[in-house]
Amino acid sequence: MAKERLTARARTQYTDYTVKEPMELMAFLASKMPDASRTKLKSLLSKRVVFVDSIITTQYNFPLQSGMKVQISREKGKREFNNKLLKIVYEDAYIIVVEKMQGLLSVNTDRQKERTAYHILTEYVQRSGRHHQIYIVHRLDRDTSGLMMFAKDEKTQRTLRDNWHDIVTDRRYIAVVSGEMEKDSGTVISWLTDRTLYVYSSPTDDGGAKSITHYRTIKRGNGLSLVELNLETGRKNQIRVHMQDLGHPIIGDGRYGIEEINPIGRLALHAFKLCFYHPVTGEQIKFETSYPQNFKNLFIKNK
Repeated sequence: MAKERLTARARTQYTDYTVKEPMELMAFLASKMPDASRTKLKSLLSKRVVFVDSIITTQYNFPLQSGMKVQISREKGKREFNNKLLKIVYEDAYIIVVEKMQGLLSVNTDRQKERTAYHILTEYVQRSGRHHQIYIVHRLDRDTSGLMMFAKDEKTQRTLRDNWHDIVTDRRYIAVVSGEMEKDSGTVISWLTDRTLYVYSSPTDDGGAKSITHYRTIKRGNGLSLVELNLETGRKNQIRVHMQDLGHPIIGDGRYGIEEINPIGRLALHAFKLCFYHPVTGEQIKFETSYPQNFKNLFIKNK
């Protein structure tokens, strides 16, 4: 009887629907809730109360297939995600795109297993069931903020990792560097060798990994430059090393720059743009955050 009561209680927490034919999620919701406005349906998605096969789905045009189960939670507050170090920008059954704050490790290390983006998201998805997992696709340095993506199953992870350069069409960063850049734009090419605690750069092929960074100077002033960076390759510490190569290290960078030049108390590097083809649906998806305000404040003229 206890099990039956729990089952009955669980059923009252959701409105359940079964998909009979392929269609997009918004069209499906509209067919099941004909009196609800499009704004109301979008609100359900943004409030993260719509589940597809037990996974929160916010993508309005998510492609449903016959046999899938769509649920709308009636306990709206219990599955919300709130964390001051991590913001979920997008989520569907296959991927999660987040904005990571500076100071948060992307993934677990031997010394840090709990206060990482990976751990926080793993705890979050396991609220829907212990079998749910998070899979690492790429990383951001601890002191770099911005957009990054995780997979929700091994197949999607392999697709992203094996086809990263074909799937990801645009990945850009914004940085504040010391000194005023000589050129408005340019490209840095070098061979990087990762020796765990430090990445070394060589202008010629010395056996390291060829690395390419394109840059564009956005603004100059107060002995600093605001620079937009577009990665053609994605090596460890690549941007930080390449800005050091140019003689304009990122402010707040104690490893590849001058830590004393740190007017905002952090490494001034932010991943602000991420564009890619969805690894399952093939849809082109674009995410962009604004430049951090404290980066822009550095270029306000002193009165």
